[in-house]
Amino acid sequence: MLKREGHVVNHKKLFRLYREEKLAVRRRGGRKRAIGTRAPLLIPLRPNQRWSLDFVSDQFTDGRRFRILAIVDDCTRENLALVADTSLSGLRVARELDGLVAERGKPKMIVSDNGSEFTSNAILGWADRTRVEWHYIAPGKPMQNGFIESFNGRLRDELLNETLFSSLALARESLTKWRLDYNGSRPHSQLDWQTPNEFASTFPPRRALALRNMESSAPPPVSSTTYQGKTNAGNELKVG
Repeated sequence: MLKREGHVVNHKKLFRLYREEKLAVRRRGGRKRAIGTRAPLLIPLRPNQRWSLDFVSDQFTDGRRFRILAIVDDCTRENLALVADTSLSGLRVARELDGLVAERGKPKMIVSDNGSEFTSNAILGWADRTRVEWHYIAPGKPMQNGFIESFNGRLRDELLNETLFSSLALARESLTKWRLDYNGSRPHSQLDWQTPNEFASTFPPRRALALRNMESSAPPPVSSTTYQGKTNAGNELKVG
């Protein structure tokens, strides 16, 4: 029974009147999200062909939550950045990407899920301004972004689950040390047991790649992103 201004209203009668008058509460549609590209992804054969992005969450000893933006180069498996903060907006993600582009050159593609930060106007504007293709994985299919998912598992098992963080400064310091160790001291089975830094050193210097991307916004020639003959076979990676 429903009460209104001292009167009792039978909910069954109210429902019957709504049906007879064909009244209905308007249903709100779901938020429209950017879908980006959905083409099948090929295994990258050179640095900066594809970066993967994702967020990892953790908490301080006092219960407050913080987030970590993880960025990985899918070819070299290098961890390009671990950005920790209590709040990470799409605008902040765009600023971090600008810093990476200035350091090592522009990626050809970026892969992420459909989170609100990655589908924000700030990110859509960044992708349009830099002419970087942004690929969104299908909803509920995290393994379509398997490189970053595997990395996040390592990060959580080896650091986040084993460490108590009392402050943001301590979390950032720990993440920096772990990242340097991961890139420089961890042989990777998919890189022929080389570390990400060692494998990356087999390619042209990053500075040359960065200068090439700064001089022209046009995509690089096809010949510069593929191998010829035996060279291609030696650097082909497996998914995993």
